Amino acid sequence: MGLADRPPPRLLLPLLALALLLSVAGAVWLARAALAEQRAAFETDARIAHRLLSQQAVQHDAILATLALLQAGGPAELTPEQRLPSVYPQVLRVLRRERNGDWPGGPSEIGTLRQAEAASRQAGRAALAMVDLGAGRYTLVRAAEPASFALQIDVAAMVPRSEWPIAADGPVSVHLLHGTQQRVLQPAQGRPATWAFDFGKPLAAESQPFELQLRGGAGWQQLPWGAMAAWALAVFALLTTAALWQGQRADRRRALELLRLGQVGRLNALGELAAGMAHELNQPLTAVLANVQAAQRLLADEPPELDTARGAMAQAVQQARRAGDVVGRLRRVVARPELGARLQPVRLADVARAALDLLAPDCRRLGVTPVLAGADATTVMAEPVALEQIVHNLLSNALQALAQVPVAERQLLLSVAAQAGQGVLAVRDSGPGIAPEVLPRLFEPFFSTRPGGLGLGLSLCETLAAGMGGALGAQPAPPRGAEFRLALPLAVEGVS
Repeated sequence: MGLADRPPPRLLLPLLALALLLSVAGAVWLARAALAEQRAAFETDARIAHRLLSQQAVQHDAILATLALLQAGGPAELTPEQRLPSVYPQVLRVLRRERNGDWPGGPSEIGTLRQAEAASRQAGRAALAMVDLGAGRYTLVRAAEPASFALQIDVAAMVPRSEWPIAADGPVSVHLLHGTQQRVLQPAQGRPATWAFDFGKPLAAESQPFELQLRGGAGWQQLPWGAMAAWALAVFALLTTAALWQGQRADRRRALELLRLGQVGRLNALGELAAGMAHELNQPLTAVLANVQAAQRLLADEPPELDTARGAMAQAVQQARRAGDVVGRLRRVVARPELGARLQPVRLADVARAALDLLAPDCRRLGVTPVLAGADATTVMAEPVALEQIVHNLLSNALQALAQVPVAERQLLLSVAAQAGQGVLAVRDSGPGIAPEVLPRLFEPFFSTRPGGLGLGLSLCETLAAGMGGALGAQPAPPRGAEFRLALPLAVEGVS
């Protein structure tokens, strides 16, 4: 997996946690299923073992019943039942008591056999006697006429090995219980089991009330580690694939959104450019119109004031050229943005004076006497037309603000200074000032507090200042009014 194909970092921890949770849950489920399967197999084998031993026990009853029914007369040493051990390996010996005789053996054995014979006669079935599971033997007695019989059984030989379902080298132990006695028919092999299985059930023979008990289990080595590892790998692969797919989907959505925003941004830029062009051309064209109209009136006088009319026409020509410069600059910005700001050394004070001269009629109309203070030699790197446009906009806004206060309170102060490698022009007025809630949005495009305003003047001024490597800011001017500060990089020393 390459770096570009990895899930986002913010998804790694949740992805790992989910994969770990699912892996553990799947592993537990697989382990439980495997243990359940092993338990079921153990119980199946235990039932088979129980059935086989029960059949052996029932067979003992059948042998005794057959002997009782088919007994032949004559001495015991000549009777055919003595051949049973050669036919049934679990039968060690066949005992017989004639009607008037007694059981063979010592006094204790005879007494035990008599009691078992009496119990057999009363119950009508074989009875148990001389149980010694420690030695692996017990005796089964059947009362009959004219002779009674007894079988001495070898417990170990009862296990039919050819049909036995329990592996001799497996973890399962087989026990035969009778009261407090116990016989291990098969010991368990291997390590102790972590999960134990138990099975216990009496043999299906009333005459031989033995309980068969099997104990087995499973250890960690019996768990399906391969399946659990495969499950964990599958979970990690699936979740990683899902995360990658989700990440690619999010990337595609983000790319489409960026494309859409880019398209909207270009449309907005075109709209702002058109509105900006109209805004910037409005002032020089208005000045052209005013000067041409003034020249018409002067020429219509008797006698005509030719010198004054020539001055008005010269100003109209100057403003027409300024409008042409604005159009040319905007065309350069659209065609080749990197050439939009052709910077050159410009004296800030000269630009301020030129703007004041242009707005002199408005100043006289409002009764405002501008004051320009500071260092005349402060030279900055700027595009002359853009700088003129900024200063003209700042002064126009200041005059519009002063028009809202009494004439006696109208003040307009311009200052030029060099500060920290920048040339700073400050334009301060004593107008109504800027409301605190308006100040953060002052340079937003299309935001205006003046009725009928486009809200593009200050936005375009800030854009032009930034394009020249400078900045434009605003702040309140106590006790009342506003101050705009234009900062541009100083020109190289010695360049004028």
